[in-house]
Amino acid sequence: MVSAATAVMGANEIEVASPKIVVRDVTIRYAGTPALSGVSLDVREHEVFGIIGPANAGKTSFLKALNRMDMFTDGMKVEGSIEFDGRPIDRLRNVYALRSRIGVVFPLPVGLPLTIYENVALAPRLGGMRNKAELDDIVERCLTRAALWDEVKDRLNSLGSLLSGGQQQRLTIARALSQQPDVLILDEFSIAVDPVTTMRIEDVLKELKHELTIILVTNLVQQAQRLADRTAFFLEGECVEVGKTSDLFDGRVQDSRTRDYIEGKFG
Repeated sequence: MVSAATAVMGANEIEVASPKIVVRDVTIRYAGTPALSGVSLDVREHEVFGIIGPANAGKTSFLKALNRMDMFTDGMKVEGSIEFDGRPIDRLRNVYALRSRIGVVFPLPVGLPLTIYENVALAPRLGGMRNKAELDDIVERCLTRAALWDEVKDRLNSLGSLLSGGQQQRLTIARALSQQPDVLILDEFSIAVDPVTTMRIEDVLKELKHELTIILVTNLVQQAQRLADRTAFFLEGECVEVGKTSDLFDGRVQDSRTRDYIEGKFG
C-alpha cells in the first residue's frame, strides 16, 4: 500500500492518508456483558480523529483496546481485529513496545512523584538513555511542544505535583511525547483544565498532528469541531457513524441520532 492516495473530485485534489490504525468488527465485553459491539473504522496518519458521544457509549473502552489495556483490566475481553501499521496488535509479542508507540493522556493529570524534569526524562531513561545532554534536549523539546517550557524552565527540579491542574495536564502530554509515539490518544483532556489552558493545548494539538496521529475523545462537541479532521459518534456501545467533521456539523449525517447529539438534544 502506498503512503497516500489521491482522489480527484471535480477540479479539486484531496490527499487521503493511509490508515495508521484499522479496526474491524471489534466487540468489547466486561465479564461477558458487551460494552461496545461491531465497531469498524480507520484512523489515518497525521489526522486528528475525534470520538464523541455521551457517557457509557463505549469510548474509553475503545481506547483501552487500542493500547492493549485489556491485559490489565479484569474481565475485559476484546474480539475482532485491530491493526497498527498493518500488524494485528493481539499478535505483538512486546505489548510495552506497542504502548511506547501509542501514548495515552487520561482525563485527569496523572503526575508521577518526581520532579518536572524526571517526569519527562523517565521514559528515555527506561529506554536506556544516560547521556545528560541528550536527556536535557528531550526534556526541553517535549515541554516546548506541550506549551509548558517557558513556564517551568527555571524550576525543573520542583515536583511536578506542585504545578497547577492545567500545567500538570500539559506535563502529562510532555511525558507522553517523550516516548516519541506515532499515535497520541487524549481521553477528555480538558475535564480538569480551565478554558484558557484548554485553548493552549488545542493549539499544541494542531501543531502536533503534522508529526503524529492524534485520537481525541471529547465530551465537548465544539472541541471536536475545532480540532478533528474526521469524527466518530459512539452511542450505547455502537459506533453510529464516522465522517468528515465538517460534514457532521453541517448536518450531512447518515443517522439522525448524530445530528440530535451534536445539536444538544440529548447527552
